[in-house]
Amino acid sequence: MLPKFAGVRSSGSASVAIDAIDLSKRYGRRWALQQCSIEIPEGHVVGLVGANGAGKSTLLRIIVGLLRPSAGTVTVLGHPPAADPAQLARVGFLAQDAPLFGSLSVEDHLRLGRHLNMRWDGEGAAERIRMLELDLDQRAGTLSGGERAQLALTLALAKRPEILILDEPVAGLDPLARRDFVERLMAEVAEHHLTVVLSSHLLSDIEKVSDHLIVMASSRVRVAGDIATLLASHRLLTGPHRDPLVAPGGGEVIDARHHDGTTTMVVRTDDPVVDPDWTTGELDLEQLVLAYLAKRRAPEATAS
Repeated sequence: MLPKFAGVRSSGSASVAIDAIDLSKRYGRRWALQQCSIEIPEGHVVGLVGANGAGKSTLLRIIVGLLRPSAGTVTVLGHPPAADPAQLARVGFLAQDAPLFGSLSVEDHLRLGRHLNMRWDGEGAAERIRMLELDLDQRAGTLSGGERAQLALTLALAKRPEILILDEPVAGLDPLARRDFVERLMAEVAEHHLTVVLSSHLLSDIEKVSDHLIVMASSRVRVAGDIATLLASHRLLTGPHRDPLVAPGGGEVIDARHHDGTTTMVVRTDDPVVDPDWTTGELDLEQLVLAYLAKRRAPEATAS
């Protein structure tokens, strides 16, 4: 059974932003996404990590309605993705390349956003542009990478969405521009209680801003849940070389490394490990993610 978030409970009912059940997408005989079942609670920032080709962008594009799944179902705020204009207005999306019209000015983009979005926050967008010190007359094609990303984020936030989907938004930015982007994003999250799904290879950014985690590999979800809960349910064990790998106490071995007669294992278990031959340590987020990315891949499926 694939992992699901526990969700946030209120008055006996779940407040779920995104609910996917056995979501799959294939292109010919290649699966881009397989049997993805996740439940993302409202009001949280979810970090989505995985190697290139793991299925992250496919999942996000299905959620925002740019792709249709080959199998399975997904609801966003209780409705199918992009079901109607009102549903589209509730979801903001920022792709990796921060798509803008290079020949249009900053002011042109704000004007276009006002015409295309029913809940457009013109005052908020103008204030963000002033804070960013962007020239309203400058064409988007002449902006720096950081400025383009900030303008694209401004447009996405000015929709006043309830869910914001970010697909590698800071991949091409320098460290200072990336820090500014993340800081402004989190200020908006705190003020407007957004649900955010942030795809990124930069685990440092994920660790700073996220309280939930999804790890994908080979088109499948490998682990998902509240970050604090996941870290508490995994152990880093160091002890004598052991082959075949069997975790002391019967936990699930996620990853193992052998060196100079010793074995270091990442083990998933809710129970304390009591064994004098093994030293127990805690994991950080990077160790947890890398363990699942390194875990032996399941056999690749082909479409029937």
